[in-house]
Amino acid sequence: MDSQLTLRLPGELAGRLERSARRMNRKRSDVVRLALAAYLDAESAVRPIERVRDLLGSIESGVPDLGQRHREHLLRRLSRGK
Repeated sequence: MDSQLTLRLPGELAGRLERSARRMNRKRSDVVRLALAAYLDAESAVRPIERVRDLLGSIESGVPDLGQRHREHLLRRLSRGK
C-alpha cells in the first residue's frame, strides 16, 4: 500500500462496517477500500442528465420537430453516448 489513512467512525457506522466485513469474510480495511473506490467511481461517472442538459429549457434548439418528437431525439442522443 502506498498511503495510510486513519479515521474515526461513529459507533453505528463502525458496527455496520464490522457486520459487512464478517459477511464478506474480509478485513474492515478491504471493505472500506471497496466502498471508497465504488463511491469515487460513481461520483466521476457522467450522469445521463448531463448528456442532454443543453437541450433542457432551450428556446431554440435548431431541431425543427423537437417538440413533437422529443422522446426520439433524447433516446437517439443517449444511445450515441454524448
